[in-house]
Amino acid sequence: MRRTSGGVVDAARFLTERRGRSIHPESLRAKLRAVNGDEISLSMADLLTEWMEEKEGGRAYARDWMLAHAAQNGLAADVVPDDEASPQDLIKDIQAKAMQIGALTGGVLGTTAESLADNIVSPTERDKVVALLRELRTRTHNLERGFLLAADKRACND
Repeated sequence: MRRTSGGVVDAARFLTERRGRSIHPESLRAKLRAVNGDEISLSMADLLTEWMEEKEGGRAYARDWMLAHAAQNGLAADVVPDDEASPQDLIKDIQAKAMQIGALTGGVLGTTAESLADNIVSPTERDKVVALLRELRTRTHNLERGFLLAADKRACND
């Protein structure tokens, strides 16, 4: 949130307008730091995410807190971008995504083999494999979404 233009003052203004309840910037700052055990609620965190997404450049990191929270609790979460395929191109898009997943899978396998060849995994090798795995998960989510859309489209046409 520190990287978002307007900072805590603008965030407090946004929360006040959206919730219909006033919050002073210093109260918000204390909640964000969990001073004396007073923390922001999940609904307030969602609103702050929305605020960051609306700010220029904020979309790139607005959901990072969700990913960090999931990881701290032993869960994996992925940001899945909206699918840009038109309904007419849905089948071709699904086929392309399946091929991309195949290529990424090969990349994961090859990079893993290279990383383990010396029985040592360097931070650079780790980062490379993790990035490929995240991309693979995102593509898999997009493929799943494509199949669901295609089935919904067919159901509407039946």
